[in-house]
Amino acid sequence: MNTKRTNNMAGQRRPVTASRIARTLLVLGASMATPWALAVNSLPGGPAVNQIDLHPPASAIAADIQWLHVVMMVICVVIFIAVFGVMFYSMLKHRKSLGYKAANFHESVGVEIAWTVVPFIIVIGMGAMATRSVVAMKDTSNADLTIKATGYQWKWGYDYLKGEGEGIKFLSTLDLAQREMSNAGKPQGDNYLLKVDNPLVVPVDRKVRIVTTANDVIHAWMVPALGVKQDAIPGFVRDTWFRADKTGDFYGQCAELCGKEHAYMPIHVKVLSHGDYAKWVEGKLKEAAAAADDPSKQWQLDELVARGEKVYAANCAVCHRPDGKGAGPIKPLDGAAVVLDAEKAKQIAVLLNGQNNGAMPSWKQLSDTELAAVITYTKNHWSNKTGQLVQPSDVVAARK
Repeated sequence: MNTKRTNNMAGQRRPVTASRIARTLLVLGASMATPWALAVNSLPGGPAVNQIDLHPPASAIAADIQWLHVVMMVICVVIFIAVFGVMFYSMLKHRKSLGYKAANFHESVGVEIAWTVVPFIIVIGMGAMATRSVVAMKDTSNADLTIKATGYQWKWGYDYLKGEGEGIKFLSTLDLAQREMSNAGKPQGDNYLLKVDNPLVVPVDRKVRIVTTANDVIHAWMVPALGVKQDAIPGFVRDTWFRADKTGDFYGQCAELCGKEHAYMPIHVKVLSHGDYAKWVEGKLKEAAAAADDPSKQWQLDELVARGEKVYAANCAVCHRPDGKGAGPIKPLDGAAVVLDAEKAKQIAVLLNGQNNGAMPSWKQLSDTELAAVITYTKNHWSNKTGQLVQPSDVVAARK
């Protein structure tokens, strides 16, 4: 390249002026005022627009965490200002150009004691405050309600183990319409990717113990507004707790990278008044009693297909898609050999035990009737017109 031409081109570059900076800032400001940006609103109990602080606390433990965060920040800022203030003051006021000469001394016992004792006291003080908060977070004794939260790829299972509502259990999955909006690239609503089919419901002003575990890989149950984050580890049981001090809806997400659908694993906690919670418990227990099935019952094909369609939409459609075509590494069910195979035990084994090292998780937590229904549905839907039927008794036999 011609050196002279290169130098001329460099000399013709427009200098960075105040007007250019102003125009750039104006363009950035205009981009932030687009319809998409203006359409976003803060979600009470969830993420807020331009949020730079922790979520507004909805429990005593969350308020304690926020207080601790503020105090630690203040201490760090004070130390920063003090240290760098002294440093820059010394550099400016005692520089050589002003006639100052460097001091010549070997040591100062007083200074060494000071810069050892003072940081020690600061660290001990900060540690004591943090320890008090951590001990409070770990105290899960005397809980009014105990709920087990089990992480699955990619949903949460809730079992009410102790307290009002004991015996209630259900799965909580991202609402299917939310996933379809994501696939289409058309987000809508303030609760985008946070809406679930079955939220976790708890009463206000009651100590709720959350016991966490996982079925496949490591997950983490986190609801920032309630001050809760606990890992859910396969084969291990961990616990945490919260006491919501107001009613409302509070949102969180799985906080541990757990696979390709990690972003579609939200948490929704609905806090109700005591009266409303009692009504919810009564309704759920009646619903569970009505849905209880006799595993020895012989079902008709159309009955199982209708039941299986609901089970598929709630548990399988997120990965295998409503059309059964799958996506990426997720294998299709429409036309799949294991689905079309007349040996129904093969598909039953896949659902009970999973396959491909957990890429297809086990679904043994579903009831025998639900498993029989969803298998029958896949064998008789889309282009799969096998006429094959799986009874709950077949699943019972396979579990043994």
